[in-house]
Amino acid sequence: MQRQGFRYWPGPVASVAERKAGGYVVDDVDWARRYGYGRSFDAAAEEARRSHPNITYANALPEKERMRYSRALDGDFDDTLTVELPSGGSVRTPRTGCYAEAREQLYGDHPAWFRAKKTVTSLTPLYVPRILRDERLVTAVTAWSHCMKGAGEPFESPDEIRRKRDGLIRGMSESQARKAETALAVTEAECARKTSLGKIARALEKEYRERTLRDYAEEFSAYQRMRMSALAQAGDL
Repeated sequence: MQRQGFRYWPGPVASVAERKAGGYVVDDVDWARRYGYGRSFDAAAEEARRSHPNITYANALPEKERMRYSRALDGDFDDTLTVELPSGGSVRTPRTGCYAEAREQLYGDHPAWFRAKKTVTSLTPLYVPRILRDERLVTAVTAWSHCMKGAGEPFESPDEIRRKRDGLIRGMSESQARKAETALAVTEAECARKTSLGKIARALEKEYRERTLRDYAEEFSAYQRMRMSALAQAGDL
């Protein structure tokens, strides 16, 4: 970006605690007591979208320079790489631009990296429905639901909480919403621990993902190899 006449600031890297947000079920009671459902992470991400130096810097550029900035960073969307996804549909990314150049430098082969990454990271639609139908998970979710009802929180599944989360705190102040979400998250985590729901869900995810990856062994091998190579490369830059 500097060679193109612009400034650029690396974005924030998610913390270990932040990466725990958004899972199928909360089963870390201490994490739930501290973060609830990760509301503070959502707020920080929204603030970053508004006030990160990259955003304020680009928005302050004259229109023509802003367009040149975007093209320098993101590349030319008339010249793209396209990958057909195992679950259907496709994704594309520009062959040019500073993002593409950085990936080429880190991974050694931008097109190969894009194909491997998008293939490996888009497999969840192939196996998640099977996990949800697995009797081991169904039994654990039923036990979890009974535990939740006994604790005064009548939810049939963690998915129901996710669907209703916004409605449950509608009309509350920020402090009230945070308190209510934290209390519910703690109850969810306690019941997940008592019924082993989180442990069972993770084991099934590993089992079904590994089965699915067998059909994409070449892409997965390339993905792992290039990730490790990029880590070493990044350390040398």
